[in-house]
Amino acid sequence: MKKFPFIHLLLFILTLLSTLIVGAMQAGIDPLKDPEKIYTGLPFALSLMTILLSHELSHYFTSKRHGVEATLPYFIPAPTIIGTFGAFIKMKSPIATRKSLIDIGASGPIAGFIVSVIATAIGLSVSKVVSVPLTESGLNLGDSILFSFLSNIILGVVPANHDILLNPVAFAGWIGLFVTSLNLIPVGQLDGGHIAFALLGEKHIFLSKFLIAVMVPLGLLLWPGWTFWAVVLLILGLKHPPVLYWEAPLDNKRRFIGWLSLVIFILTFIPVPFKVS
Repeated sequence: MKKFPFIHLLLFILTLLSTLIVGAMQAGIDPLKDPEKIYTGLPFALSLMTILLSHELSHYFTSKRHGVEATLPYFIPAPTIIGTFGAFIKMKSPIATRKSLIDIGASGPIAGFIVSVIATAIGLSVSKVVSVPLTESGLNLGDSILFSFLSNIILGVVPANHDILLNPVAFAGWIGLFVTSLNLIPVGQLDGGHIAFALLGEKHIFLSKFLIAVMVPLGLLLWPGWTFWAVVLLILGLKHPPVLYWEAPLDNKRRFIGWLSLVIFILTFIPVPFKVS
């Protein structure tokens, strides 16, 4: 008899609450003074939680389809500007073939990517282009190739001394695209690492080491977060566990999924995600 997933449900509720609080604060509400207005954070919270849930459940159901035992998603509430550190699942049995590895590794980012694009497009359609005084300072979000393309298509080219005031749904979409790019970095046991290992085999370790070596100077020159992320990946380990039956070949469909994931990574990558102006 399976146990009720109490921990998973509790973490989900706590993360929904923490993102709801952040969303309300984005709307100018102080949850401590006006707790009855916390509902104003729903557009952000529901959008972000849907993106994260689609990512993790795609991993979960794809794992089940390939006979790999996996846990339900663990959500991580956190006092950050987005209210969470994301979510993850744990695979509790080995992966049999490279086909399974690519399917499991790519399913989450692709699902999260699709939902993020939808959220971004909907949110941008109700966002505003506002004038930004030269003397005004604040935290600016960087643009990926895809986000710039969507904003230009939906809102037009932003004039000089102007910026986009993102609707909370668009902000959640931006976060989803950024998280997708982080997960698709082909290093270690990230989703991108699973895909790279399935395609490259043992050569994957050399790619991981090269990218870690690149991320450190990127952190020093562009955004300190890259150095922090490199350290985290080193702690987690760069070596990928083997699949049980490596000799089972990859078909053209899986190779296409692998290269599609690389394209998604390029389109969503943000060299400087956050900057203070």
